[in-house]
Amino acid sequence: MRVTGLVLTLNGERLLERCLRSLAFCDQVLVVDSESTDRTVEIAESCGARVLVNPWPGPVEQFRFAFANIETDWVVSLDQDEVITDELRGSIEAALADPGEHAGFYTSRSTWYFDRFMKHSGWYPDRLLRVFNKDRMALSASGAHYHFRPEGPTRNLDGDILHYSYRNFFDHLDKINYYAQKGAEDLRAKGRRGGVTPAITHGLGRFFKLYALKKGFLDGRAGFINACAGAFYAFQKYVRIEEKGDWDG
Repeated sequence: MRVTGLVLTLNGERLLERCLRSLAFCDQVLVVDSESTDRTVEIAESCGARVLVNPWPGPVEQFRFAFANIETDWVVSLDQDEVITDELRGSIEAALADPGEHAGFYTSRSTWYFDRFMKHSGWYPDRLLRVFNKDRMALSASGAHYHFRPEGPTRNLDGDILHYSYRNFFDHLDKINYYAQKGAEDLRAKGRRGGVTPAITHGLGRFFKLYALKKGFLDGRAGFINACAGAFYAFQKYVRIEEKGDWDG
């Protein structure tokens, strides 16, 4: 079964070569770039990927643009900061050798945070539909996050995607800022109420969920730091729902 490796990029030079090398088993690799200003396009081309540049229209429309330029039925989709392990590569190849009636396959994702790959805290196994028949899959988005929804049977694969989402805490806080803003805008559009009291309630609830219910305490210092960051994210999101700028009077 022929398959295309797909990566959407924007200034992804940090890990892109490792990402694309891990997709070398695919029949072809497509990179859809959103007008990067670093070496992303150069790196992608040096790895043998086909590169298309398309100004960012949002995740759903960008994936639709990508799918319109993919000739194979099957796709392996990675983010620019993800790498496929050898074990997962073998699982994908075996699954696609005889996919049967499956519309897609779920993979687990292991994320590096602070000083370790997280194994608890709600971060693992973090199963995602990353191997799928593009014609039997629906796209949706919520805030800054996108989702693939299979239209047919699926099963889980062995092996992990390794995710290196943050360079450091500075980078993590930048992303918290971005996701909190997008989340607040999404909740505001749905008519949800915010304010200090909901922010405190959701922040404490988030900490308890990540550190206690999701066993973040088993991830050591990384689990505690992550729970604190999660609480800050939830607090910021609900405070910002009712934030007014200077222009609002």
